[in-house]
Amino acid sequence: MAVQIEINAKNMELSDKLRDYVETKVAKLDRYLDIIDQAQVDLTHAKTARNAKDRQVAQLTIRGKGVVLRAEERTEDMFASVDLVLDKIHRQIERYKGRHWRSRGDGRSAAEVASYEPMSTEEEDTPSEMIVRRKRHFLIPMDESEAVEQMQLLGHEDFFIFRDVVNNQVNILYRRRDGTLGLIETENK
Repeated sequence: MAVQIEINAKNMELSDKLRDYVETKVAKLDRYLDIIDQAQVDLTHAKTARNAKDRQVAQLTIRGKGVVLRAEERTEDMFASVDLVLDKIHRQIERYKGRHWRSRGDGRSAAEVASYEPMSTEEEDTPSEMIVRRKRHFLIPMDESEAVEQMQLLGHEDFFIFRDVVNNQVNILYRRRDGTLGLIETENK
């Protein structure tokens, strides 16, 4: 299955050479992880970066059945940023495969259990005083160790929301001030 690639450029002109380079490199990701459906590449020229060597930003988000991986790199050359972000994603894929290809009690992997629908990151049409951005997150059933793993893979430092595979309740995993993890278990009234 071919990976659906979306390339977005901000504050820069996307040349055909750069587009072809990114598409060629990102299309090879499904060789490493065959459940990848979609790849989103955001290329940005950050005019206000503190260091001139950090102005070319490449961010790559890959989505597949039961997995979302994200990486970002900043250099002074966009091609180098793309190469470095791909290296980072390759390491995340290897770490994911090493930890994640274990089976559940019934023999199914987490990818087989989860049903995937693309996340929406569209901002709300009518601005509110309190809510400035709205995201949709589809809860995938997983146990606590898988939630910790996903929290680390996504680079979420503060919290992660998931559906507990045992009791089917929504739980929130969060990082405490002392660096340890806490878990909020929800209950229905």
